[in-house]
Amino acid sequence: MNRERGFTLIELLVSLAILSFMMLLAWSTTTGAAFARKNVEESQERDHEIRVAMSRMVRDLGAAYISANENQNHPDRRTMFIGKDEGDVGELRFSSMSHQVMWADANESEQTVITYMAEDDPDDRSRTNLIRRERRRPTNDPSRERDEPEEVDVLIRDVQRVTFEYWDWRDKEWKDTWDSTQADAERGRVPSRVRITVEIEVRDPEGDARTIKFVTQARIMLQEELKFFSN
Repeated sequence: MNRERGFTLIELLVSLAILSFMMLLAWSTTTGAAFARKNVEESQERDHEIRVAMSRMVRDLGAAYISANENQNHPDRRTMFIGKDEGDVGELRFSSMSHQVMWADANESEQTVITYMAEDDPDDRSRTNLIRRERRRPTNDPSRERDEPEEVDVLIRDVQRVTFEYWDWRDKEWKDTWDSTQADAERGRVPSRVRITVEIEVRDPEGDARTIKFVTQARIMLQEELKFFSN
């Protein structure tokens, strides 16, 4: 005589334990895969942000210039190339021909003044952003300067260190600072190359911090002052 055998309490507990283990394993695998994917996406996004920013700086610097056709004794020159070693994030202000006019009949040209500098993140004051300021109509009149249109863009968020180094083609050496407006410095000329180094801090899945460094160089085409003579 055949009789169906039911589950005992022990067998039921063992079955539930096995099922729970399998569900935990599946959840752990899925969570790990999602976490790894998120880390890869964030890393790629961060890498893309930095490379786009550095490419933009290379393009800006490649068109840098200074002109001799202005008052050489004016304290606020219309064209300049001034690089300062300002702590963890350097500051660089220069005139460039890289501006792109986007509107017809705009009162603008390709000439512009660009500044790279540090600024605290508005959402987290403990973080520092590298920003780009562009004044589309250069002027050496301080009373008009604040009225001129100026665009501000965040180039790289949360930077640890940004340095600009300038290759002096006369002295054959890298310099930490540059000033084309001072007689006792590099008056009337710009460096032939600018080396840009960006350092950021990243954390691995275990929470340990490490520093990643990005380096590129910009080659400036016009190293001497532009001089135009009229008859």
